[in-house]
Amino acid sequence: MDIITAPSYEALSKEAAAYISRKVQDNPQIVLGLATGSTPTGLYEQLIKDHITLGTSYRHVTTFNLDEYVGLSKENPNSYYAFMEKHLFQHLDIQSEYTFIPDGMSAHQQKECNIYEEKLKKHGPIDLQILGLGANGHIGFNEPGTSFASRTHIVELTDSTRKANSRFFKDIKDVPTHAITMGIDSIMGAKEILLLVAGENKRKAFEQLLYGEISEDFPASILKKHPCVKILADQSVLGTSGIIA
Repeated sequence: MDIITAPSYEALSKEAAAYISRKVQDNPQIVLGLATGSTPTGLYEQLIKDHITLGTSYRHVTTFNLDEYVGLSKENPNSYYAFMEKHLFQHLDIQSEYTFIPDGMSAHQQKECNIYEEKLKKHGPIDLQILGLGANGHIGFNEPGTSFASRTHIVELTDSTRKANSRFFKDIKDVPTHAITMGIDSIMGAKEILLLVAGENKRKAFEQLLYGEISEDFPASILKKHPCVKILADQSVLGTSGIIA
């Protein structure tokens, strides 16, 4: 794993955006795997700025999102469909028919998982997958204990994950209990992975990622087996002494 440190979250976001925009410019038909949550928000802001000021085009780019809540419609402001529209897609020249997000309202959830896998096979593989790191080691919504062999599937969210995500909802009771997520094996199929780690609350998880054993009890640990992983970590994760020193 290639680890790059940044002095701040803003610097991390700029570094990540610059890296992705170069990838898009080099390969206008690139397939990107996208993440949601607070960590990539700064990245998306920088990509929008780059698009406006430098004209980087996404007209021929294909995107796959990692996950979506079960039971939230596209119109729900807390859905990841709405998140991506608000924070990225509506500001770019990307074509909506090439932005793929699982359908959390599907009446046949397992069928939706299979359909998503077929789309990945048809349009993939993903060239560059963006990931965040959960405090309990989850990637996507793959919680501790998820099989490394998993493909897109339905997952029951842990209490800790629902609590962490409750900041986006009026009440923790409003946080869905299940989600559709790309599986760990699906994620590992990406040619390259860019892992963003920001915030003091991620320090313990980052330490475990670097120094812990590879175990399904800590899903992100499988990234050690991927041939091309780049990690961007900000100073708040490293602490004053720097945990990777």
